[in-house]
Amino acid sequence: MPKLIIDIEKCKGCGLCITVCPKEILSFSGKFNTSGYNYITCTDEDKCIACKSCALICPDVVFTILKEEMIKG
Repeated sequence: MPKLIIDIEKCKGCGLCITVCPKEILSFSGKFNTSGYNYITCTDEDKCIACKSCALICPDVVFTILKEEMIKG
């Protein structure tokens, strides 16, 4: 299972990633980072397929996707 890491401090809450996620598991958190932006969160990491659509569209490079083989070492 892939691991999705979101750097919430770099996120500016543009929402582009929400529109491209094929599993519809990204949404606004309702919380704000130290810059005052409503950052993105993953609602169900178990459904992530590591397609990297979120990472490719993100202008602020807030996503890191670790595939299973990377997690195991």
